[in-house]
Amino acid sequence: MSTSAKPTVDKQSTNAYRAMLGVEKALTQGSIEKPLRELIHLRVSQINGCAFCIDMHWKDARAAGESEQRLYGLSAWRESPYYSERERAGLLLAEELTRVADRSIPEEVHEAARESFNDQEISDLAWTVSAINAWNRVNIALRTVPGNYQPPGAPKN
Repeated sequence: MSTSAKPTVDKQSTNAYRAMLGVEKALTQGSIEKPLRELIHLRVSQINGCAFCIDMHWKDARAAGESEQRLYGLSAWRESPYYSERERAGLLLAEELTRVADRSIPEEVHEAARESFNDQEISDLAWTVSAINAWNRVNIALRTVPGNYQPPGAPKN
């Protein structure tokens, strides 16, 4: 397949793509605030090495008002002072769920999540993490090229 004929996520498997968009829409109406969802999207994408999703969610986070400092520090969030306890608990759970195939999730991770999130929020977090992991895998499989994504409403370059 030539580089110009690569499939794109929105053109291949359109029914599955529309279903995933439905999941995303439901999550935007859920209990997890947009800034935390974007941090989770970006951190999980970093772990999975999805260049397209890293590019997309960095831009989305910036468009939503996230600071460069917090984005640059995200891969070292444990050592960085600019994340709240709630964000730390969400990032910890997101990382553990992303790596669940490698090990079981320690009870202290569940305890930390329960200290910062109610049952509905934990469920919404689990769905948020699951969705971005799915998007990462599809974009990696289809070799989606990063760089051209622009957040909705952003001026065209």
